[in-house]
Formats: sequence, structure tokens, C-alpha cells
Amino acid sequence: MFGTPTSGPIRVSSAAMRQIWITKAGAPEVLQVKEAADPVAESGQVRIRVRAAGINFADLMARTGMYPDAPPIPCVVGYEVSGVIDQIGSGVSEFSVGDRVIAMPHFGGYSDTIVIGASQIFRMPDKMTFEEGAALPVVYLTAHHMMLFIGTLRREMRVLIHSAAGGVGLAAIDLARAHGCEIFGTASPGKHGFLRERGCQHPLDSSQDITAQVRAIVGKNSGVDLVLDAVGGKSFTDSYNLLRETGRLVCFGVSSMSSGKSRSIPSALHMLLRTKRYSPLTLMNDNRSVQGVNMGQLFSRIDLLRPQFAALLGMYERGELRPYVDRSFPFAEAAAAHHYLHDRKAKGKLLLTP
Repeated sequence: MFGTPTSGPIRVSSAAMRQIWITKAGAPEVLQVKEAADPVAESGQVRIRVRAAGINFADLMARTGMYPDAPPIPCVVGYEVSGVIDQIGSGVSEFSVGDRVIAMPHFGGYSDTIVIGASQIFRMPDKMTFEEGAALPVVYLTAHHMMLFIGTLRREMRVLIHSAAGGVGLAAIDLARAHGCEIFGTASPGKHGFLRERGCQHPLDSSQDITAQVRAIVGKNSGVDLVLDAVGGKSFTDSYNLLRETGRLVCFGVSSMSSGKSRSIPSALHMLLRTKRYSPLTLMNDNRSVQGVNMGQLFSRIDLLRPQFAALLGMYERGELRPYVDRSFPFAEAAAAHHYLHDRKAKGKLLLTP
């Protein structure tokens, strides 16, 4: 997931490609499939015929107009695709036409054809399906960066994962399980059996008091070592208070900012007002850390992200990672896919398939 948005001029051919556009800020029905001329790979680029594209919560925020990093609407979003290279630009020697690849564009992934820099793609392992390829990049790279790059994950740590049945949540469970950690995961009760199957020892009811549920397991005077929180607001405070000495809270989203399927300024303000600020003195005295991750702001740091993604592919090859795809939706049903994610029905990843 590197590079720059593909919103600038691109030389095109006469054939048609299909893209899903956010036509205006609003509910999922603002998504429309449109055709345009095929892009052409130029120097340093390849063209990919997309077989599957990943959907992320950031796409929903962009559609509602609540994601400041997104291109101006109307736009095409999407951070991750898998597919087959069908055209090579000059200066590209490490890939060939016919190669099965994973690509991580900075927006523009909701397309059946993309042109992208060769530095932004990886060759897929032979046993990996296109669905797994599109399900892996964003969520696993986010989890890896939080847990192994800045989270100093160690064996037997206690890890609390909010929204554990989501894409990042399941990726984090895989990584924590591979490191022999004790895993706590929040989700609705109907998903608890699924979480246990994935390796989460302590599923927690996301609609109830998380602090009380954790304390009932670890004791009132103990806590956890690492919390991954994408809820925001009061949840950040509760997560911080659950940390024991040297614990880390990693904040990577604010899902409570968007409580509906359209933009809600009151929800955003409510979340911001409930978000606590921490001074360096507080962190020092508590022996705790608070860190933030926004993968969309790390596109320029290929030097950091490529080695992490290569490590993830190695873990996949060893059978340590199990990308989980809940459902795939055709382009014509993109609105239904967004509704499905809004309604908290999804487990793991949702995909779009041209």
C-alpha cells in the first residue's frame, strides 16, 4: 500500500475498463459503476487485470465524506487488488506478462484494470488464491506494523483486540497466535464461536463493559500488555486504563466517529469530546505508551513497508496466516457490500470482483 493517488493524467488505450465511483458524499447508493478507456503502462509501470479488490472501513468513511486523506469526491477509492499483469512498461524487468500479483495502490483499487508502479506490487505465492491475495495487504500490514514494528510483540503477552472479527482483528489474531500470546477479542456474541475457532482464547461481548470482562479474567489488579483500538472516544481511555506496566495502546481508527451510513457531524464531535489527551508526564509516570497508526500516511515509506509485507508473505507460506474472506460482491453490488460492512455483518474481509 504505497505510492501516490492515481488521480493525475494517465495515457489511455481504446479498450474500456470499469470502475466504481463515489459520485457524491452519502449512503452506499452513491456508488456507481462507470466505464473509461483502458490505462496504458508507461515507464516503470505495469498494467494489471484485477481479479479481486479489497474493501476497507476507510472506504466507507471516504464515501460519507469523513475521511480527510481520500481524494476529492467524485473519486475511485480502494487500496488493494490482486490480478494478472497484462502489460509491462519500459524499465520494468522484475515482472512479466502473466505474473499473478498483489498490488497496493494509493486509491483507485475499485477498478477492473489498474496501472501502478512496479515498486507497489508483489508476486503472489503459488498456492495463494486471488481472493486471499486481495484480502491480505491492508489488514495484515496494519496488524504487522502495530504489533511487530511498533508494538514489540513478545511471546506470552496479553493482547486485547477491539473489533476482533473484522479484517484487521483477524489478522492481529493470526499474528498473536503465531507468537504464543494470550488473546482477548471484542465482538458481538454471535461471532464468539468464530473467534475461538480462529485462536482467540477470550472473546468479549462488545456491547458490554469491556474493562469488567477483562478484569474478571486477569484479576482486578492486573491488565494487558497491548491493546489495538479502532473505536475511538471513550474506548481509548478504557483501553489505556487496562494496560499494565510497560503496556502499549495502539490507536488505528475511530469507527465511533461514523455511527450511520451518511456523514454525521454530531457523531464526530461526540467522539472527539470523549477522547482523552495524555501528557508526556502522565505516560512517564504510568510506564505506558500511546501510539497511532494511519497506514494511508505511510505510502511514502516503502523502505518500512516492503520488508514487513515480505515477512507477511513468508508467514503465509509457512501456514501461519489464514486470510479469511466473508463474501465477494460483483461490481454491480458495491452498494450492498458497503451496507453489509456498515451493518457489522462481516467477519474478516469483503471483496469486490470484476
